[in-house]
Amino acid sequence: MTTRRRLTGLWRRFGAEAWLLPLLGAALSVASLVPSLQGEGTMLGGVPDRPFDALALVAIGLQGLPLTLCRRWPIAALALVALGFVVDQLLGYHTVAGTALPLALGAAAFYAERHRRATAAVGTVGYVVLALALSQVGAGESIAGWIAFYGALALSWGVGAWLRAVRIADAERRRRVAEETRTAERTRIARELHDVVTHHVTAMVVQAEAARYLTAAPERLDQTLDAITDTGRRAVTDLRHLLDLLNPDHGTGARTPPVGRVLTLVEQTRRSGQPVEFTEEGTPAASTGSADLVAFRIVQEGLTNALKYAHGARTSVRLRHGEGEITVEVETDGEGTAPGFAEGSGRGLAGLRERVEVLGGEFSAGPRAEGGFLVRGRIPAKGAA
Repeated sequence: MTTRRRLTGLWRRFGAEAWLLPLLGAALSVASLVPSLQGEGTMLGGVPDRPFDALALVAIGLQGLPLTLCRRWPIAALALVALGFVVDQLLGYHTVAGTALPLALGAAAFYAERHRRATAAVGTVGYVVLALALSQVGAGESIAGWIAFYGALALSWGVGAWLRAVRIADAERRRRVAEETRTAERTRIARELHDVVTHHVTAMVVQAEAARYLTAAPERLDQTLDAITDTGRRAVTDLRHLLDLLNPDHGTGARTPPVGRVLTLVEQTRRSGQPVEFTEEGTPAASTGSADLVAFRIVQEGLTNALKYAHGARTSVRLRHGEGEITVEVETDGEGTAPGFAEGSGRGLAGLRERVEVLGGEFSAGPRAEGGFLVRGRIPAKGAA
């Protein structure tokens, strides 16, 4: 974290923006009433000092107190401070409260949403008029003195404008980060829904297609209908699990389906009429983080595509638990039929590739030279988040 961010964090934490200007305004007003500080403020035009009277209190109040209004009415506050400064200089009070003018300028440049250019233009014209008036009342001021004081006021405005630009840029960055986070979350939800819904619906459609040809075998028809019912129940269960994960009150203890569920997935696919061979090597690690979920989704997507595009073809699922990684392969022969399905969108495979690469792994999916299709993923499991 940079120093600027730390200072910004402390500024926001203690609400300094809300109380700093009012505190400075009050401090300047009180300091202006201290006898030893009277006449020690800004002096322009060489106007002779004048003893404090009731009008001096008005000038002090106009310069110090409006700083409390800068956040809500920055232009109006600046106008009041400027009016008090004009009275202060023309009558020769030269109060410490005159320091409020650059503060009000910076605050106006920071807080004002509209009429910023007009305010700067009117302020410049007003300064020229004040210089001419002071030249008539007082002993006068050198050109360098007028330019130097105007440069100090312009610097105050510039600092306020720069801080405003920094604030807007920071707000835009936070808005962009929030939008990117929402987009990433919507993408993640879409992938989860794709994985859950596509697999179960595909299995149900394949089983329903098979049921058309089993009217002459009631016992097999009953088995197929039971399989469809079971698949539907699993779909509802998985959808409920996904919705639980989207619930902010949901705990983090059961977010990742264990690799052991792969066997259940294989059995469900077999009941849909797909011959699947399953082999598992090695011992699953106690904690694999997101790698466990990604491995499960690779198997799910591979079996779903096998049901769609190679129904009835031999399919093999190989799961290897190595040291610090999980390797998954789903291989389908080039035989079989694909009843009633068009070509896929590729969203599932693209989503899997992104998931694996985020974890620093490798993913590949494509046709084999000898026919069929192979989906393979190597997912680092040690320290996965």
